[in-house]
Amino acid sequence: MTMPSPLLVPYEGPRLKLRNRIAMAPMTRGRADDATGVPHPLTRTYYAQRASAGLIVTEGLWPHVLGKGGPGIPGLVTDAQVAGWREVTGAVHAAGGTIFAQLWHVGRMTHPLNLPGRATPLAPSAVRIEGEPIYTREGDVAHVTPRAMTTAEAEATVADFAAAARNAVRAGFDGVEVHGANGYLVQQFLAENTNRRTDRFGGSRTGRLRFALDVVEAVAAEVGAGRVGLRVSPHNPENEIAEEDPQGTYRALVDALDPLGLAYLHVIERGAYGALADLRPRWSGTLIGNFNGPDPTSQRAGEVVVAAGLADVFSFGRHFIANPDLPHRFAAGAPLAAPVEKLVYGGHAEGYTDYPTAPVPQAAT
Repeated sequence: MTMPSPLLVPYEGPRLKLRNRIAMAPMTRGRADDATGVPHPLTRTYYAQRASAGLIVTEGLWPHVLGKGGPGIPGLVTDAQVAGWREVTGAVHAAGGTIFAQLWHVGRMTHPLNLPGRATPLAPSAVRIEGEPIYTREGDVAHVTPRAMTTAEAEATVADFAAAARNAVRAGFDGVEVHGANGYLVQQFLAENTNRRTDRFGGSRTGRLRFALDVVEAVAAEVGAGRVGLRVSPHNPENEIAEEDPQGTYRALVDALDPLGLAYLHVIERGAYGALADLRPRWSGTLIGNFNGPDPTSQRAGEVVVAAGLADVFSFGRHFIANPDLPHRFAAGAPLAAPVEKLVYGGHAEGYTDYPTAPVPQAAT
């Protein structure tokens, strides 16, 4: 008798009950109205098509307009944005799915051309990205030097995350995921090279952890810890982040957060630090695993992680773009489609809601 894939077994954890152990990872698609931050009308179709995932985590939604990373990125601040996302959550729930909103402030990873009034991006410290250009509505341009947040601005940003979480609940989301990964604002506070502050949000490791802890604690206080997840990417050099001691930093972060009883910890593993194996014993709640490599993660790789107990759930990103029925394809051994790369960001239905599901084999008569 063939045993089912460990990814296809239902999951019931301390805070989450999921139809399977496959999560749809957050992925930027850039299709919101750029002037208003309201999700595209087809967004409800896009997520409903993928509701067979055990858990959907949306693309990143800005909790303040200065945290917007580029054209077409949606927000979760205004009543119009909340109403737009209520359409999305209703469609996903009608299809039997579970959906969390990812709260995403990019910090220095934006540009005045992407911000109202051509504002200067805010960051923990005035450290510019020197390498890759950044995409704006006027094309690729060089980064600017961000302005270091004042202590009061950092504290106000913590409150912005909490307010956006409250809006997520108003919009019908099952919970929120704080984006603390991939070189964006929360990780900029964690990393030594991007946090050169001397106030309570910097200096020692304790200071560098403070912003992340304050955000998660504020969000949990607003909507309940059982509705809050955190995504991290230890030792990830993306967006010119350099963490000198990722093991020490993330062990301390996990140890501080574990007692809160969060919905989950979402760990992206990349590079030499084996974050899943190191952090799993320190986290008593649900752990979602993810690999960030040059190629999409295979079904088998996710199965190995879950079967070994390194994660309870595994998230897949790029496979979900062109395979809206990914759990069905995994179960049936159906081939996986590849996305059209030029259609990943921006646009309308093409490359967004027009990917077909796999044919269901007809039973023999």
